Amino acid sequence: MAATDLGTQEAVVASGEQSAPDRRTGKVTFVGAGPGAADLLTIRAARAIEDADVVIWAASLVHEDVLQHARADAEIVDSAKLPMEGVLPFYERAVREGIHVARIHSGDPALWGAVQEQLDQCVELGLEVEIIPGVSSFSAAAAIAQRELTIPEVAQSVILTRLGGGKTPMPEGEEVREFARHGTTMALFLSAARSGQLQQELLEGGYPADTPCLVAYQATWPDELVLRCTLGELEATLKEHKLWKHTLVLIGAALSAGGTRSHLYHPGHFHGYRRADRAARRALRAERQGTQT
Repeated sequence: MAATDLGTQEAVVASGEQSAPDRRTGKVTFVGAGPGAADLLTIRAARAIEDADVVIWAASLVHEDVLQHARADAEIVDSAKLPMEGVLPFYERAVREGIHVARIHSGDPALWGAVQEQLDQCVELGLEVEIIPGVSSFSAAAAIAQRELTIPEVAQSVILTRLGGGKTPMPEGEEVREFARHGTTMALFLSAARSGQLQQELLEGGYPADTPCLVAYQATWPDELVLRCTLGELEATLKEHKLWKHTLVLIGAALSAGGTRSHLYHPGHFHGYRRADRAARRALRAERQGTQT
């Protein structure tokens, strides 16, 4: 390159005409806050909150302890009293100013988080988006009660649903009584306020009145309340303790069943990391054949 060409190039760089200034790209991270306890946040979730310039959280749904991960200079916004239109300006700011917004949602954003409508807006704005999953209250409640929800030979499915008649209409075919016909473990969100209807639909669907239930209020919060009852006692239990908000109901035989074992850790089962014991393998085959006949 000639000296004159090099000098011209240096002048262009000095004037700022060759490249745009370095600027952060706006980003929105939807953070699953988990059921409540701040130490149940994932490491990735805690880092996202720490990195954010603006942290949006709902005091009505998320425990304030999660804010301990926010930077001292971060802007903290309580969205409890804001409609989505009140949150959108922060996403628009993220575009204009190249900032990072952490939008904290209770539980897992994939479940009743009103996230999709926000995602659509972020995509329309051209924002980078990340979603970080969180521990759902149904798994937190099961952990508190020290129960597995998928017991071998008892229940191998978990239905996550809510009772119809609330603020959001239920699609056709998703009534609680129809799901109840499966007889497996069910987790019922946003349903405690209509305890009579809930109990009736579960009974009509086929659960026996003595089916075990677990009622969990504010699971993992300092004031958590976890109660056991039968389906026949469910309505009375919810009303006695005045539970209608932040309450989850688990139902199914798995909540009290025992005495079975998974074949995964049976000595007769083999996989890529373990060889089966031959005698145990024969016994396991005979057991399976006896079950099928």
